[in-house]
Parts: sequence; structure tokens; C-alpha cells
Amino acid sequence: MKNTERAFALATERYESTGVDVRRALKILATIPVSLHCWQGDDLGGFENMGGTLGGGLVATGNYPGKARTPDELRADLEMTYSLIPGKHRLSLHAIYGEFGGKKVDRDEITPAHFRNWIAWAKQNGLGLDFNPTCFSHPKANDGFTLAHPDKRIRKFWIEHCVRSREIGAAMGRALGKTCITNLWVPDGMKDTPADRRAPRARLAESLDTVFKKPLPPKFNLDSVEPKLFGIGSESYVAGSHEFYIGYALTRKKLLTLDAGHYHPTEGIADKLTSVLQFLPEMLLHVSRGVRWDSDHVVVLNDDLLAIAREIVANGYLDRVHIGLDFFDASINRVAAWTIGTRNMLRALLIALLEPTDRLRALEADGDFTSRLLLQEELKTLPFGAVWDYYCETKNVPVGENWLVNIKRYEKNVLSRRV
Repeated sequence: MKNTERAFALATERYESTGVDVRRALKILATIPVSLHCWQGDDLGGFENMGGTLGGGLVATGNYPGKARTPDELRADLEMTYSLIPGKHRLSLHAIYGEFGGKKVDRDEITPAHFRNWIAWAKQNGLGLDFNPTCFSHPKANDGFTLAHPDKRIRKFWIEHCVRSREIGAAMGRALGKTCITNLWVPDGMKDTPADRRAPRARLAESLDTVFKKPLPPKFNLDSVEPKLFGIGSESYVAGSHEFYIGYALTRKKLLTLDAGHYHPTEGIADKLTSVLQFLPEMLLHVSRGVRWDSDHVVVLNDDLLAIAREIVANGYLDRVHIGLDFFDASINRVAAWTIGTRNMLRALLIALLEPTDRLRALEADGDFTSRLLLQEELKTLPFGAVWDYYCETKNVPVGENWLVNIKRYEKNVLSRRV
């Protein structure tokens, strides 16, 4: 018996003593897809060459060598990443990652044809795709407003972009037989105190209604809207706030996206899940790590991540919460960043699946809060690592830190040659 199997057998015995079926937990984990974000691979640059700057509170820090420069390079980096992550997952694309054949194609002209190679690649690799309009890094977004812009002509431009993005999402879902979630976020806001907070929000709501006017089959496309508290350049006011989009999602029957980095650093999103899902059937998560506001650090296995995973699993939300990642760290190997973040998301879900939820709730219902606290604390030192290693081994991906060897080899043979 291998060391991994021996450790797994002992861990299984220990977890079963708490009432947990370990093999059932692993079967469930294998069914949970995580949507990786394409923009980690190239620092949110994209391939349209419009010459814009990120803006909207978006900043990629660092200049680690080897970032993807072409769609083929980005897909190669993603294939390496997926080979190191157990399970079958998804990819979230931004509109600027289309393939435009060297031609200038403005955002209000994009079509599904510009993403045919991504669709073919996803089909070949058994992946689902998600999509995002790109309402930043463009001359028509330089003053900080898009869908809420006071100029009707600029609003019309961005409305058309978002309409076309929804159609691309639906085309992806139809081609792959996997529902695409098209997530809409705009950076609209002001650096200093506004004189009028109402008008931009009224314009934003009107623009959104126009974007979503045409119904699309939910089998192929689901629409989600994403709030934000603040961004660099919009420190004092964001039109699409948390309260704005909760109201919009509820009244227009859209998904709500919660981004872990879009709130105050001491405010976790885990507690919001059971509130939002009292009233909405589904939602989307962008899991990030905001060390200082929306700083989009690589996801680590910390209390915030564990709390998010626990709320999803313990409340039976696995079929109602769509899990995606959203960070971009250019200070370390970008493929390693993807791998670390995704494996941590999956490990957090595994820890949640290994919790004796029914037992904890029974203690709580009985008013035995002493036993509840004791069990919650004892669970923290149970050998989930042995279960995770076994899961990785059975899914034919490297165990423990051994995957870093693959990354270093890839860096030497591929990434270092990108100059």
C-alpha cells in the first residue's frame, strides 16, 4: 500500500468517527467546477490592441517574465494549469480576448466568430466557458463612465458592446452544451464627492434594461450583475453599488455576483450568501483576496475562503452558487498563481464537505453550544491533507508541492523564451 493510500485510510477512519462519509465527499468534490479567469495569464491585457489603460480601479502589479502574448500562448498556459488541478473546470473570458486577425474591431462590433477558436479549444478540452463584457481599457471609458455616462452616444456604444457580449455568451453555451454565465461589471464612478448621486444610477438602470431587453435561452446563457464598493479613481462614489445591484437583480431576475475583493477588508462575503439566496435562485462568486481593498491577491487557504466554502456546502448551495476566481498577480509565475488559487478553492470545498454538518446543527438545535464549539475546533486539526493528497493522486495530478516541478520545467522550456 502506498503512503498516500495508507494515510488516506487512517484519515477516513478518523473522519468516519465524526459521522462523515469521506468517499461520498470526494465524489461530490469531483462534480464541482471552478471557473478560472483568463486574465491572470496576461495581466488583463487582452488581444484587441486598442491602446487603453486598465483604469476603473484595476491594477496588475509586478512584471514576472513569461506572460502570455497571444491566444495560443494563453491557451497553452491554461492547459498546463488544468493538468495540475484535479477535476473538470471552466474558463471565464473577457471580451478583449477575442481573436481579431490583426484588424481593428471595436467593442461594439464583436461577434461569436471572434471567439470560435476559444469555443473549439474548450470543446476539445471538455471545458465550459463564461464571458464578461470589457467596459474598461478603452478611450470611451477614460473618464470613468460607461453605461452611466452622461453622453447618450457613449452609453449607446457600451450598451451595444454588452448586448453583443450576451449573444457571444449564448453562442458559447449553445456550442458547448454548458450554460455560459455572462457577468456584467462596469467601473462607473467618481474620484471625489459627487454633487448628484442619483442621475448616474438612473442612467445605469436604464442602460441595463436596454442591454437585457432581448431574452436569451437560460439553457445557454445566464446574466449576472456585479457590484463594487470602490476602485482606484472611484474612491468616493460607485454607481453600481452593492445595494443598487441587489435591487436590480431582484427586480429584473438576474444573478448577483459577489466578489470577495469588492468590500471592506474586514467584511467577508460568506455571510451574504444565505441572505442573498433567500430571494435569488442562483448567484455567481468571484473569489479573490483583497489585502487592501480590491487588490486581487492570489487566493490562499485562509479563514475567509474556508467560510465561503462552508456556507456553500453546508447550506446545500452547490447547484445554486457558481464559483469563479478573480485575481491577477504579475509578481509571481502566472501559471503557478492560477494553480495555487484554484487548488486552494478546491481544498476549502473539501474541508467543508468533510464537516459533520448535521451533527453540528443538532447540537445547536439542542442548545448545546459548548459541544458545538468543541467540535468546530477539533475539526480544524483533522487530517484533511491526507484526503486531499489521495484525491489528487486518484485524479492523476501531482500530490502536495510536487506540481511545482512541472511549473519550473514549463518556465524554463516555455515561459523564459517569451521575450
